[in-house]
Amino acid sequence: MSAPAVPISPRSVAVLGVASLGGLMMLCWPLLLRVPQDARVDPPFLFLALLPVIVAVVLAELSEGGMDARVLAVLGVLSAVNAILRTVSAGTAGVEFVFFLLILGGRVFGAGFGFVLGCTSLFASALMTAGVGPWLPFQMIVSAWIGMGAGLLPRRVSGRAEIAMLAAYGVVAAYVFGLLMNLSSWPFLLGIQVPGHEGSLSYVPGAALLDNLTTFLKYTLITSTGSFDTGRAITNAVAIALLGPAILTTLRRAARRATVTADPGSRGAPR
Repeated sequence: MSAPAVPISPRSVAVLGVASLGGLMMLCWPLLLRVPQDARVDPPFLFLALLPVIVAVVLAELSEGGMDARVLAVLGVLSAVNAILRTVSAGTAGVEFVFFLLILGGRVFGAGFGFVLGCTSLFASALMTAGVGPWLPFQMIVSAWIGMGAGLLPRRVSGRAEIAMLAAYGVVAAYVFGLLMNLSSWPFLLGIQVPGHEGSLSYVPGAALLDNLTTFLKYTLITSTGSFDTGRAITNAVAIALLGPAILTTLRRAARRATVTADPGSRGAPR
């Protein structure tokens, strides 16, 4: 198993941790904060402004850690391919081809590369499809976690077991992505009524944590778990099973040719 092409210094690990914690708080604020009843719930514009700054800091930190020109070229190519794949698939019925390549890239090049690839892929695809909006920072941070998680999977697993592991991770990632994206928009949807379900599934400011959590899980289960999320999970698993071996071989050949110019433990020093 090749070493990650993008080394992560201790400072980068700390920055990634802070960025991930900030993103998690931004997503989970409806369950963490007790908004007064009858209060108007507005999007957390402070977080929306803060998150791109955090992501930019993370990207700069990772670049300083030793990403050479050829790794940057691979990052650019994979980001462009992912953006095109997302444009082609368009997420119809949950069919999205952006995540399987993100998972394979993170697996080969490591957690740091996977984090950056998740950010750049979603940002590039949003520019191509005019999909820039308040939802983009949420999509970027969740996709970054998916790529980073792929790089953190056990590296000793190989062969068919590795493909099975990555396919299973793709299934889990699909449902987690749907869950977290639902959480990002759910507090701002008013009067949610679903046929066959009595009562509203909307966020209630001031309600107890358990009540809002239960309502949100029902909302996710009814609206996306059995449809879009399942379609995305099947797409990931099938794409990884069919294309994973060939793409992993290609990416590992590219990773062996990439040169890491700096030691993460001693910045700027040739390794």
